[in-house]
Amino acid sequence: MTYYCFARFSRMAVNEGDEATVSLVDVLEEDEELENEASAVLGGSDSEKCSYPEGYVKRQALYACNTCTPKGGEPAGICLACSYNCHEGHDLFELYTKRNFRCDCGNGKFGEFECKLYPEKDKLNTDNKYSHNFFGLYCTCDRPYPDPEDEVPDEMIQCVVCEDWFHGRHLGCAVAESVELQEMVCESCMNKAAFLWTYAAHLAVPPAAKDSSCKSEEEVKKEVKQDEEENGTAGNRGQGEEPSTSLSCQGEEKVTMNGAAGCKRSRQDMEGGAEGEGAECKLAALKGEGPERTREGAVFWPAVWRTKLCTCAACKSSYTEAGVAFLLDESDTVLAYENKGKTTEQEGGSQGRDPLMSALNTLNRVQQLEIIYEYNDMKTELKDYLQRFAEEGKVVTPEDIQRFFEEQQSRKRRRANAGQYYCS
Repeated sequence: MTYYCFARFSRMAVNEGDEATVSLVDVLEEDEELENEASAVLGGSDSEKCSYPEGYVKRQALYACNTCTPKGGEPAGICLACSYNCHEGHDLFELYTKRNFRCDCGNGKFGEFECKLYPEKDKLNTDNKYSHNFFGLYCTCDRPYPDPEDEVPDEMIQCVVCEDWFHGRHLGCAVAESVELQEMVCESCMNKAAFLWTYAAHLAVPPAAKDSSCKSEEEVKKEVKQDEEENGTAGNRGQGEEPSTSLSCQGEEKVTMNGAAGCKRSRQDMEGGAEGEGAECKLAALKGEGPERTREGAVFWPAVWRTKLCTCAACKSSYTEAGVAFLLDESDTVLAYENKGKTTEQEGGSQGRDPLMSALNTLNRVQQLEIIYEYNDMKTELKDYLQRFAEEGKVVTPEDIQRFFEEQQSRKRRRANAGQYYCS
């Protein structure tokens, strides 16, 4: 199944006297960026070989087949190659990526259906983990995406722990800015690994207000001050004294971390420290510093937050018990996975600048415009061609793409032949 993004194209307008036109080079460069994004999602996955022999792959692009394993049956996931070769014409759900998963295609969950690429599979993959995502349902609202009954435009964000997708409005907090540079952990997963709340008070993006919930510390201070003034209790505090939400530092220098008051430590800094048994526990050091974060709503973390987690023996044991030991694995992040996909694509491609891109720069403006119009016509027809597959829930195969371009070439020859009768 091919998931190229053909929906976004550069707008090209040529106004009289306006030299600021968009060249075909610009269009191709934008499409190249979209193809790189698609490569990142696939992460270098093999489109011809089933991933089953690799065992439980650390992270891979997965799909679920609603035709073979519909809702009410056993959930199952299939790899990229099986989505191409074994489930053509089936109703597939794209699951993006899942960690530590082994391809189920053709195993005991599929009845008499056999995998065409690797039929010698165990009946079950006992270590696979499944969720309602495998039936095309997401979020706490347990709805499909896109949802034909939902008229509210909203983005979907993936939790890096449970890997479920959530509507922004169902996270219990406002979506943090620059979310593409951050990782999100949903409220349910935060509670399952409750020690993360301590880290959240110091490392995570400060919660933004949304519908009077998830208030920042400054907002809390303002409300405390307003209440005291209204109740006549403000005079009970000394001149310039902080409200009760601040921390008494007992002689240490007071500092602020991501909007949360705390005390500057004379102990080892969170950034470094020895690992293993006997090393100072970063988590224990944080517990006595600053007010705790309200334990509600999803939490957004900066890109490098995992490197700040404690790696002492006790904490490592806690990660394992909570089922989040992967947080200490640098290669577990989606960013690392996508970078792997981009690197694989670059290594597999030709070295240096694309000859077509270089050649286009040698054409004059009229020639470039002629090619632009031809290029846009071809892309519009290709988009319409692929849309039919999407509407019918069919898999797009390399043969389908080849057939499209053969039909394009045939139409071009017919137009050229017809034009001969109009030449004088």
